[in-house]
Amino acid sequence: MIKKKLFTSLTAAFSIALLSTTVGCSNDSSGEASESNENKVVVWCWDQAFNGKALKLAEEIYQANNPDFELEIIDLSKTDLEQKLTTNLASGVTDSLPDIILVNDVNAQKYVESYPDTFADLTNAVDYSNFVPYKVQGVTVDSKIYGIPFDVGVTGLFYRTDYLEEAGFTAEDLENITWDEFIEIGKVVYEKTGKYLSTITPNGETIISIMLQSAGSWYISSDNKGNFTNNEVMTETMRIYNALATSGVTKPVTGWSEFVSSFNNGDVAAVISGVWQIATIMDGTDQSGKWAVAPTPRLNISNGVNASNEGGSSWFVLDVAENKELAIDFLASTLGSSTELYEKFLDECGGIGSYLPAFESEIFAQEVEFFGGQQVYKLFADWLTEVPSISFGTYTQEAKDALKNELPNIINNGDIEKSLENAQSLYTQQVQ
Repeated sequence: MIKKKLFTSLTAAFSIALLSTTVGCSNDSSGEASESNENKVVVWCWDQAFNGKALKLAEEIYQANNPDFELEIIDLSKTDLEQKLTTNLASGVTDSLPDIILVNDVNAQKYVESYPDTFADLTNAVDYSNFVPYKVQGVTVDSKIYGIPFDVGVTGLFYRTDYLEEAGFTAEDLENITWDEFIEIGKVVYEKTGKYLSTITPNGETIISIMLQSAGSWYISSDNKGNFTNNEVMTETMRIYNALATSGVTKPVTGWSEFVSSFNNGDVAAVISGVWQIATIMDGTDQSGKWAVAPTPRLNISNGVNASNEGGSSWFVLDVAENKELAIDFLASTLGSSTELYEKFLDECGGIGSYLPAFESEIFAQEVEFFGGQQVYKLFADWLTEVPSISFGTYTQEAKDALKNELPNIINNGDIEKSLENAQSLYTQQVQ
């Protein structure tokens, strides 16, 4: 019944979206699959400077042994890609779909379970022991693997060394701390420097997701039941969320622009985010040498670790693709097994993939002047092996929405247990 309801709602919502939305594209690409060509693979993805660049690097490597190979990249925004894919699948129209799509990891199980027999089983395509375990878990459904893991969003605590030193703290003081210790440091930083320690987005769940995964938990269980009540990790996360919002150490921000401005303009002393945030932090060129990175704070419970994740995606192959076997071989030979590719990906895009052998490359040991000479990429590579594996389930977004409904109460010192009971009830109503 749950699947039927999801299918019906997605069909209606995205059919309307397709009629009313002009899908973004680059150059003359329209988002439609091209004419048949047995040597050609068509890919849908977002962010051409990052994901698209990785594909171009893969194309160069693959063409060395397959000179007739052609790759066509259809540039869509993430939202438009998801809308277009879901609309086509819900309506049963598959002839205009590409061979390969980029899938946000949190949506992997939803797609596979909502549209069975649509995505190719890639279990035997590559050696998955060479990939970060939590990434493999994210694309595994019923013991089958449906994606080639790509980029990681392993998190870290980026901080301004000058602000922390002014407040009397050293790098050692930020190593492997708890969230409670983080907040106490923030109180001193604000008192001594007048700077907030970090930001908080009221009614935003990003930091909540980071805390949950750091202790191996999520909004829903692997069988898609709400995971709000009788869950020590969720209760502790909400306690910390309340403390961050009410302790006076965080600056409230709304939206991405305000968030970025808060650290690029020097308004906050720290940022907790994924490794992909490095490039944005480095946009503040006048702050070079004044930043460093430490492990993510952990929850003060037995299974809490100083490592988590924010974001990440994987490559899926459509089972109905005309050139399915070529698409699988292309991915397996490049993004699924090439250290050279991931070295170039880091060097040219600043991205870290989930292919473990690449982490032994010298490029990961480079010292980054902006971060005071730290080997920041090696640090993130070390931390990502500690990130707990979790199941995102099918209804993560519905669960997040149910919790968001209660966040104002939690921020305003409401009864956390009661709010979590309300979230559990609302989620159950939404997916029945």
